[in-house]
Amino acid sequence: MTLIIRAGVGTVNLTPLDWQGNKEKVLKVMGKAKEAGVSLLCLPEMCLTGYGCEDAFLAPHTADMAWRLLQEVLPATKGMVVSLGIPILHQHAFFNGAALVVDGRVVGLTAKRFLAGDGVHYEPRWFKPWPAGVRTEFRQGGACVPLGDLHYDVGGVKIGFEICEDAWVANRPGALLAAKGVDIILNPSASHFAFGKHDVRRRFVVEGSRAFGVGYLYSNLLGNEAGRMIYEGAGLIASGGELVKEGDRFSFADEELFFADLDVERERALHARVASFQPDLRDEPDLCVRIPFGWKQGQMNTLPAVKREKELEGFERKCEDFSHAVALGLFDYLRKSRAQGFVVSLSGGADSAAVALLCSLAMRFAVQSIGWEETKRKLAHLKGMDKFRNVSELIRGTLVCVYQGTSNSSEKTRRAARVVAEAVGGEFHEVEVETLRGEYVRLGEELEQRELTWEEDDIALQNIQARVRAPFVWLLANLRNFLLLSTSNRSEAAVGYATMDGDTAGGLCPIAGIDKQFLRRWLVWMEEVGPRGIGPTPGLSAVNALAPTAELRPLDQLQTDEEDLMPYDVLDAIEGFAIREKKSPLDVYLALRNLHPTVQSQQLCQWTCRFFRLWSRNQWKRERYAPSFHLDDKNLDPKSWCRFPILSGGYEWELAELENQVKEEGH
Repeated sequence: MTLIIRAGVGTVNLTPLDWQGNKEKVLKVMGKAKEAGVSLLCLPEMCLTGYGCEDAFLAPHTADMAWRLLQEVLPATKGMVVSLGIPILHQHAFFNGAALVVDGRVVGLTAKRFLAGDGVHYEPRWFKPWPAGVRTEFRQGGACVPLGDLHYDVGGVKIGFEICEDAWVANRPGALLAAKGVDIILNPSASHFAFGKHDVRRRFVVEGSRAFGVGYLYSNLLGNEAGRMIYEGAGLIASGGELVKEGDRFSFADEELFFADLDVERERALHARVASFQPDLRDEPDLCVRIPFGWKQGQMNTLPAVKREKELEGFERKCEDFSHAVALGLFDYLRKSRAQGFVVSLSGGADSAAVALLCSLAMRFAVQSIGWEETKRKLAHLKGMDKFRNVSELIRGTLVCVYQGTSNSSEKTRRAARVVAEAVGGEFHEVEVETLRGEYVRLGEELEQRELTWEEDDIALQNIQARVRAPFVWLLANLRNFLLLSTSNRSEAAVGYATMDGDTAGGLCPIAGIDKQFLRRWLVWMEEVGPRGIGPTPGLSAVNALAPTAELRPLDQLQTDEEDLMPYDVLDAIEGFAIREKKSPLDVYLALRNLHPTVQSQQLCQWTCRFFRLWSRNQWKRERYAPSFHLDDKNLDPKSWCRFPILSGGYEWELAELENQVKEEGH
């Protein structure tokens, strides 16, 4: 008889260590699954504790609480098979595990074999990898259940696990599970957003279903879970090498469920036709947990491939993903921090305009995703939420933009700031801080007993102007219990082109993970095209028409960022070669020569040396940046991706060698 199993995937927006909140969301997903007739449900990695618990994973209390919550949700699994991710403390070591629950009972714990330990991941700091082919018993609170490299025979259907990173490695466990005759693989994951990463997930899920001859269920987290990482949800169900169901990306919902009916006999028949398939005929009963279960029959025996809208490609796809990811990150950060809104110090330039725009998009996407009433419910902590009648009023009530002018501020940037604030729908204020700047300069002159001049005191005079702007916006943020957002981008972070306690002031920096070159192009795209369902923001033309400038020197000096540093496309290229690809200064210079064959060697050498010296000199600034969102593998955040010594030799030996070589070439 053909067996058709209704299999579901749940994606959940969790908060680390929020025991009650996480439990309620998991129960809600299970309730939806039961109503839909789902028999098999896959939930995300660490779905009871949250994935981003950091060193709290090393506290035995965390594992104890996870086990306690697991017991509390068991009654809701009656009549179902459900996987729930939890940390496991066993023999004085912690393991990343997935509990398989059958009809209200924990029947086994499968432990993760391959731990994510690169980039933003630190799993080996907390967990031990489970060795292949090992089974033991786990005892907790009187319970005794199998633990290890397990798969399960549940009512005649074999189920196995690949837990997140397990599926990203070359020797993924799925191959061994396929040889053991597994019918369905569950993948509970916590896979953060990065540009282009979702396409990789799709490939390994679909290819896994084909190569292993299985139904494949992939679940993921959703939203800004713990502060830095953003999860796009977008769970997947594949069968026979085809994607049959896919969840929404960047949903603002607390949880989402989708399901498909999997024809187990069809999967087995397809696998049997593969000439290269060789089953493992050894009997290893210890690694297979056998549990009786009566599967409910599903409703269909065909699996049409999922039809997706034509996807955007290249630059436009990146713009859409950036808009949605950062907007979702900001929305969740606002509600989970219990802040009342955002303060942005608008300079009239690209960076602050981008931050203000993203705050506006956070509210627009929320309403677009979950509707006005659900948005109101999720932001119920806002004091004025009951008075807001639409999304425009919500934006104005949660976004304050402030332009702080001095004698060095131009009318162009003043106007640009006003126009941008109006275009994004925020509250706008223009204040003058020239008197404050002048008083600090006077105090400095009195102390030094000389006049401060731009020729001799350039950096000090620029920095004090940037710093006098911070106290007022901090005051405003404190008065309203708003989040002050800093506005430095990744290109500036690389070379320290930012004033500590000035434009870096803030509790969160939404754009520190993205380069200036992309931000400028994104703002033009937002002006002319905009995200699907939102459209363009024409008012951004006031910013896009201006050359990037800090406006910290007198206007007659015509200060621009690229004159101070180098062209941004060159800066971003050097950063890619030097930091991401770990090339030496000489190799970076040679790579630049290939990219810019018409630029003089002396100029390329100068830019290369300037980058490395500024990079080395300014690690202390990167250590002090406000938390930022992880968007791709170019992140410079030393707390989550790129570590570098605060004190170092600064590549002086290598740079001297490079400069000498270029001089000799010139002769």
